[in-house]
Amino acid sequence: MLRAVGRRLPAISGLTRITSPSSSLALVSSDALRDDTVISSANLPQGLQLLNTSWKSHFLSRGFSAESLAPRHELGFSDIPATIAAVKNPTSKIEYDESNHERFAPGDPSKRAFTYFVLTGGRFVYASFIRLLVLKFILSMSASKDVLAMASLEVDLSSIEPGSTVTVKWRGKPVFIRRRTEDDIQLANSVNVNALRDPQEDSERVLTPEWLVVVGVCTHLGCVPLPNAGDYGGWFCPCHGSHYDISGRIRKGPAPYNLEVPTYKFLEENKMLIG
Repeated sequence: MLRAVGRRLPAISGLTRITSPSSSLALVSSDALRDDTVISSANLPQGLQLLNTSWKSHFLSRGFSAESLAPRHELGFSDIPATIAAVKNPTSKIEYDESNHERFAPGDPSKRAFTYFVLTGGRFVYASFIRLLVLKFILSMSASKDVLAMASLEVDLSSIEPGSTVTVKWRGKPVFIRRRTEDDIQLANSVNVNALRDPQEDSERVLTPEWLVVVGVCTHLGCVPLPNAGDYGGWFCPCHGSHYDISGRIRKGPAPYNLEVPTYKFLEENKMLIG
């Protein structure tokens, strides 16, 4: 209400212009209008006594005042918003409303156990999640069950006749198993190794002289050679004319290397494990 009065009476603050009956101008300050000792019937001309009395009765009857009862700065009020006042007057003093709750100081000893529990639990969850991701990634690169089942192959040798060749499938590739005769063994050992393109002794390619095991893939372009064929009685690749001898060594044609010898071992006299 006091603010409204201050806005409604702009003409009262400062100097007030009053015209006397005798057409003369008299300047009366607003402070004089509020001070009964200054503005009185004795101090005013006769023409202004009625005006002074009507103004006083108007303000007293309505309870208005030209200004606040007390200065605004003494009451703690400001004309600018609180946010702007906080920006213009920064302070390190922070007041908390503790009327409905209790505020614990930072690092309260009674809360350490709970804090440690929350932090440790969160770290454990993060570590478990990372471990799961690592295991999933590693296991995704390992061989599947069907591939592991084909990693090794057990072969029964009892049905293979001397001088014959059997083809088995191992890891998706053909494998030649040849049971050599005494003549085949002597022929393989009689070759001049220094004259070969890929020098290798026959004894380096077999575990026992009777059995020869090679991967049936031509080392030129990956074709499958034909067994018991070629100029040297071993294998012949009809694609580009590579000839292999009875030990699987390249003797003629574009193939650069001998036929590969896989990893194998004898489980029994007539049982072999490839891979």
